[in-house]
Amino acid sequence: MLPSDDVVVSAQGLSKRFCRDLKTSLIYAVRNVGREFVGAPSRPGLGSGEFYALNDVSFTLRRGESLGLVGPNGAGKTTLLRILGGIIKPDAGRVRLRGRVAPLIALGAGFNPVLTGRENIWVNTTMLGISGRQIDRRFSEIVEFADIGDALDAPVRTYSSGTAARLGFACAIHTDPDILLIDEVLAVGDQQFRAKCYRRLAQLRRGGTALILVSHNPIAVLSACDAALYLSAGRAVLKGSADDVLRRYEEDANPVDEPRAEAELLIPRRESIAPVRIRSIGFKDPAGRALSCLTSGEPAELWVGCEADEPVGELCANLFVQDLSFNGGRALYFNSVRDGHAISVGRGPFTVRVRFPYCGMRSGRYALKFQLTDGRYYHMYDGVESFLFGVRSQTDMAQCRFYQPHNWEIS
Repeated sequence: MLPSDDVVVSAQGLSKRFCRDLKTSLIYAVRNVGREFVGAPSRPGLGSGEFYALNDVSFTLRRGESLGLVGPNGAGKTTLLRILGGIIKPDAGRVRLRGRVAPLIALGAGFNPVLTGRENIWVNTTMLGISGRQIDRRFSEIVEFADIGDALDAPVRTYSSGTAARLGFACAIHTDPDILLIDEVLAVGDQQFRAKCYRRLAQLRRGGTALILVSHNPIAVLSACDAALYLSAGRAVLKGSADDVLRRYEEDANPVDEPRAEAELLIPRRESIAPVRIRSIGFKDPAGRALSCLTSGEPAELWVGCEADEPVGELCANLFVQDLSFNGGRALYFNSVRDGHAISVGRGPFTVRVRFPYCGMRSGRYALKFQLTDGRYYHMYDGVESFLFGVRSQTDMAQCRFYQPHNWEIS
């Protein structure tokens, strides 16, 4: 157990109110200044039109530790970071910070848009508490890390968001901070630069720097943080290991056990001039039993019931799966022709079955889109635009994007 002297961030009962109406907000601000001037305590509770952006949040952070702040938009993550960075004051609670704080809360924060990148390095690092002699020694390191080329001597107002983030990050990490505050800065920039940032963050942590990171990217939090704090509507929902907190956040954001009328979606009969129509779609296990939810690593089959009014010699099945979790993106795409399985059917009902020996998707909610087209993709016969389904995980997949069958062997 580390001694209490190693605690560099201590937040106790932090609360912050905001008002949605500008005029009322100004009135409250004047009253708060008056209370502070006479030494009166802060006004308790909420006034008319106010809401809590942060409500009774507490945590501590020691040297070399890292904390990820996760939660939906409006949860209070950036508000908490701004309080820690000294940008705004809390209405209640207390913050104690020990050491130099380097905040990266907004892209290019502290940069003068008229000055060049070279000139802004001096201005920015001076604002972060570095002396001129120290800047002289570290200037070349900052320039090398930012790696922005000729943009160094161009005005910052001409920078892209990625270039500004490169320079801002390079300045902050070369000030030997005791506490580093990062808000979504690692979401910009190319892959090579982000990898360099993670390596540098690991190096700073080994040197004793404490890190607080706000990100909507779970991989970023898992890569840089050991612990995480889950905020929702200004309140702390859960604080613990990054794995456990992200798993809880994903479960809350994307519940997989939402009630469904049935596991299979039946398509009502409708008038159509197309010779092929879809009648039903759903998942089943290898024994043919309907599945209302898939399980990572377990076998599953997609059954699409169809009907043809006449023989069709060239039929192509297209399968798209969209990840509806906060990480988002397309999860799967299959095309029967490209897979070497051109479909020929006769008149009457038939079933298209897609077998998955292992469900490779991680826990979350997904939307499936299925289309039947001709083999040359010129014409779509029929399609299902959105069939919602869930995936649950019985194994630890918090740090995985997909399930990979594997075994261990020692030889």
